[in-house]
Amino acid sequence: MAAVRDRGEGTRPTTHRREGRARVATGWAPLVPLAALLAGVLFATSAETSAGTDLRAGRRMDLTELIAAQERAVAAQDARLLLLQAEVAELGARVGAGNAEVAAAQADADSLAPDVGLTPVHGPGLTVALDDAPTAADGTLPVGARANDVVVHQSDLQAVVNALWAGGAEAMTLMGDRIIATSAVRCVGNTLLLHGRTYSPPFQVTAIGDVQGMREALDASRYVGLFREAVAAFGLGYDVGDVEDVTVPAYDGPLGVGLAIDQD
Repeated sequence: MAAVRDRGEGTRPTTHRREGRARVATGWAPLVPLAALLAGVLFATSAETSAGTDLRAGRRMDLTELIAAQERAVAAQDARLLLLQAEVAELGARVGAGNAEVAAAQADADSLAPDVGLTPVHGPGLTVALDDAPTAADGTLPVGARANDVVVHQSDLQAVVNALWAGGAEAMTLMGDRIIATSAVRCVGNTLLLHGRTYSPPFQVTAIGDVQGMREALDASRYVGLFREAVAAFGLGYDVGDVEDVTVPAYDGPLGVGLAIDQD
């Protein structure tokens, strides 16, 4: 099997061991029985607290509940945002009706809405689906694979999105959610975080634009190529398909930028 280049974004730090003969600290010898007694008490307390259950399962449940609570909070905030946006639009229409300068400014802003992603778009396009490699029933990995090799990474999704933009995409969604210039594609493990929502694989990107140009950009992308190497080696999912007519919804999230860093 050909070697697959690492798709990760960092390397594990190297641990150096100091070599040499260990020194025996004889002054601690009388404290050894006491330390053993304390350790026994701690183990007994831990067993009683856990009541024979797996403590890690409780932590996983707490994390699942936390994610669900945060998603409910985001949904509530989204609903409130839509109401406030409707109120702002109504107030703006009232003001513009009686003020020519305000009406002109509103017309200029409306003309920019398609470029910003605030209007729905439909037309021909393509979809790109990415998925983790299937796992064996006993949890064993494919030959030569590490756990990091068989999941879709943030860099893989970002590579596909960037290639589609470079290939002439006019509008795009990730998991059905419209993405714009300020959208951040982030992954924690194999979970996607986008606009305050969480998604699990398989991940689907849909783009409207020059289908041939977008396909060529995907094929030419070095970083998409790294993912395709992993697909061939470890069985991850990667599928590109044409769509005759697809509708991309308008972006309805906040437009403010929380943090911007000047790279110059």
